[in-house]
Amino acid sequence: MSVGAGLVRPDVTTEDAEAIARECYGVEATATELGSNQDRNFVLHEADGGRSVLRVDNPVFGDEARDAQHAALEAYRAAGVRVPAVLAGIDGRLTQRWRGFAVRRSEYAEGEPLVDAGYLAPVVLAEFGALAAASVSALADLRHPGLDREQMWDMRVAYDQVRALAGAIDDDGLRRRVLSAADEAQAALAVVASDLPVQPIHGDLTDDNVTGIRGADARLHPHVVLDLGDLGLGWRVAELAVCASSMLHHEPERPLRVLDTIAAFHDRVPLRGAEAEAVWPLIVLRAALLVASGWRQLAIDGANDYARDRVAGEQAIFDAATAVPLAEAVEHVLERVGIAPRVGPPQPTHGMLPDLAGALVVVDAGVESAELDAGRWMDVDVEACLVADAHARGAGVAVLPYGAFRLTRAAIDSAKPAATWPVETELHLAPGRESRVVAPWGGEVQEIGAGLRLVADDGWVLEVRSTGLRRCAGREVGAGEEIATVASTDGPVVLVIGVRRTDAPRLDAPVDGAALVTPDRVPAWRRLAADPAVLLGIPSLAEHDEAQDELRRRERIFASAQERYYEHPPQIERGWRHHLIDTTGRTYVDMVNNVAGLGHAHPLVAEAASRQLRTLATNSRFLFRDLAEYSERLIALMPRGSALDTVLLVNSGSEAVDLAIRLAQAATARRTVVALREAYHGWTMASDAVTTSAYDNPFALETRPDWVHVADVPNRYRGTYRGGDTAARYLADLDADLDRLAAEGRDAAAFLCESVLGNAGGVLLPEGYLAGAYERVRARGGLCIADEVQVGFGRMGSTFWGFEQSGVVPDIVTIAKPMGNGFPIGGVITSKRIADALSSQGQFFSSAGGSTLSCRVGIAVLDAMEADGLQDNARVIGDRLATGFRELARRHPLVGPVHGAGLYLGVELVRDRETMEPADAEAAAICERMRELGVVVLTTSERSNVLKVKPPLCLTAESADHVLASLDRVLSEGW
Repeated sequence: MSVGAGLVRPDVTTEDAEAIARECYGVEATATELGSNQDRNFVLHEADGGRSVLRVDNPVFGDEARDAQHAALEAYRAAGVRVPAVLAGIDGRLTQRWRGFAVRRSEYAEGEPLVDAGYLAPVVLAEFGALAAASVSALADLRHPGLDREQMWDMRVAYDQVRALAGAIDDDGLRRRVLSAADEAQAALAVVASDLPVQPIHGDLTDDNVTGIRGADARLHPHVVLDLGDLGLGWRVAELAVCASSMLHHEPERPLRVLDTIAAFHDRVPLRGAEAEAVWPLIVLRAALLVASGWRQLAIDGANDYARDRVAGEQAIFDAATAVPLAEAVEHVLERVGIAPRVGPPQPTHGMLPDLAGALVVVDAGVESAELDAGRWMDVDVEACLVADAHARGAGVAVLPYGAFRLTRAAIDSAKPAATWPVETELHLAPGRESRVVAPWGGEVQEIGAGLRLVADDGWVLEVRSTGLRRCAGREVGAGEEIATVASTDGPVVLVIGVRRTDAPRLDAPVDGAALVTPDRVPAWRRLAADPAVLLGIPSLAEHDEAQDELRRRERIFASAQERYYEHPPQIERGWRHHLIDTTGRTYVDMVNNVAGLGHAHPLVAEAASRQLRTLATNSRFLFRDLAEYSERLIALMPRGSALDTVLLVNSGSEAVDLAIRLAQAATARRTVVALREAYHGWTMASDAVTTSAYDNPFALETRPDWVHVADVPNRYRGTYRGGDTAARYLADLDADLDRLAAEGRDAAAFLCESVLGNAGGVLLPEGYLAGAYERVRARGGLCIADEVQVGFGRMGSTFWGFEQSGVVPDIVTIAKPMGNGFPIGGVITSKRIADALSSQGQFFSSAGGSTLSCRVGIAVLDAMEADGLQDNARVIGDRLATGFRELARRHPLVGPVHGAGLYLGVELVRDRETMEPADAEAAAICERMRELGVVVLTTSERSNVLKVKPPLCLTAESADHVLASLDRVLSEGW
């Protein structure tokens, strides 16, 4: 076909398609049309329920091209690439003729369309890259005369096609953008085009030509390759570029995600240097051609609904392909596939600021900076304050360096990471400071705005800008010559210094501040810009994202049984209130850390611990004030008038449960403990023995010791009996259990129960169950233990303790997690009668439990809880979240029941609300996606299908709304 012509589809109706099926294939079928830009495609629904696809080729394509496609299908099958087989007609031929049209019928490819799948996970992006690699490998040795044909989608002529078709774009601004992007891409491509290998390629291996199947992880994975209509000779790398470009519209605001596709291709078919440099220019050209051809197709075939529906997606691909400057995008590809950067900038022979030598002090605005404790990093003017502090300490010049992620630029409650990595260095001169600015190497001086550039001969440029800069005239200078002066005579002045390649794109930046980029852009900018530290005589502090390094380190030294969150875990090095912050300054709303009940890094707790460590560190065998005060305050939190008057302090919830079991056994002179199924109580020998959750141990029920009896869990959503009014039936079963134990001579020493079924996802007990259970156990001489490790300490909002939700008072209460806000404190609260029974087994002591430090921290936590009004906040924000989750359930079928109360909630995900089939894989995938959007949420329950919501109690309405909006977005992305 001629360049820029466009094609009108064959004039064939569904009635015609049914006639073709009947006349050429002997098949009675009903036809429905599939979309196509240039051909006609129909699904044939046959009488026996079978389906096949009928394709009516555009007359421009000849038999040789069709025969080549058939040969390619064989090559694909031989290589293990799934493709539909072409079905022969009545006469045994693969190609049939009907009224002058060439017609073929093929197997129907099972699966779902991927083009409309919404968000694609990183693993899926990588699988497309692997598929593109499999395609070029399968076709590499194919030889056929029908491959060498002229076609508009051959990327070797893409630029000419864009120029020819762009006139059809009615939007003047868009047309100019398309042509400009194509010009730039073609210029970059021209440098390497002669070195690009040519071979047979599919030519249109996109999400529109690959069906997807739902995997065990609930994601759509590429499955069957379709439509070889663009098969032909082409650049090998074009197969990758076309495939990668089709990934862009799935999340156009994050185009660099397709680096996963490129890397996966490279792992299987290593890209040569020229190919790596060509990938992104080809992506841009493909995107420009999609837009231009889409407009052209509508101009010549206005009734083509398929083409009309694709316009918005093609526009999104183009916008994404050009969102990152081309030179930067190329460097991202080169870095990702491991091609070393060009030679660095020239080595300086002279210092840039000779009159300020020794006066430069680096200011730490990073994620771990002690200067940014107590949330100071969130202050609007924090950088100015850090600089002022440095000046006040005598620094002549306060330096905010290149390449050090700035916590001061972090953004909270945001789906997008903030720009935190500076590509330039800022020097803040204290009043009265001045210096000559000396050329560190020779070159041409050019004036720019409020600054100057020193351009070296080897492709690097030094840029200096400041409102306090006085420049010399533009000229050639040698190393060591003065090129300007800078002075802060009228107050502080900022001098910005950048070293970058001459081909580096311009970044928006103020005159008095450094340009910054988001963490995903850092790999390219480490190649495009260099650290000015060597020019200033200061050490380099340039950072990269350490997460992968730390992950390898962890995997080398940790046991396989030690859990780790996330497929691609961030490295978390700071927390503040209900936010977690990784090493790049990316913030996350923390929805799972119930240990930090007050919120991370609470100043009152930090100061209390610091003060105590400076004063005294000893144990509870000594007499000191805080031990009694802390114990009294814990007792005061128990229901008024109860017998709970004695405290034993330990280090963790596991130890607390362990001790509670010992107390019950000692006080009753019995051994048997009745524990509920699906519960988690700890990891010590005793607390693990009563842990019955298959989530933590798939063999839990089979491996309990003989002194543990597992009773049915009263889960009104998933238990033996379901619904609100189930307490009586569960209690009847418990009665039977207790009677059976008595008959066996194994009367229960204790009944152990989480006051809310935390491990099940915050499921509230049926009304009356806990009161009835306590009554029955006590009537038989047993004790009742309430495990409040997760649900106590104000988390329920309307009550301080979980057992208060049921209107009961236990005999023994175990507490831990939030007691120390991250410091290891646990405890048991019981009556003196029960506690004294322990003396029959000897003396009790815990080295750190009840120490001076743990007591002081514990008191500080209680003080802060009251001062910050956290229990009431748990009630208010918990209601807000629960209401929001239930609203999501009305709009998203995947959301089932919402459990819990206060800030202990569970959002259960189900595939069917009638059968309650757990959506476990979907839940895991949603958690991964939520992390990308700045929310840390994880799964729980034996079915791993409940999103557990147990954040620090200081969670704000704004962050809660961000969580709800993020979950809404994820649920809308094709589940």
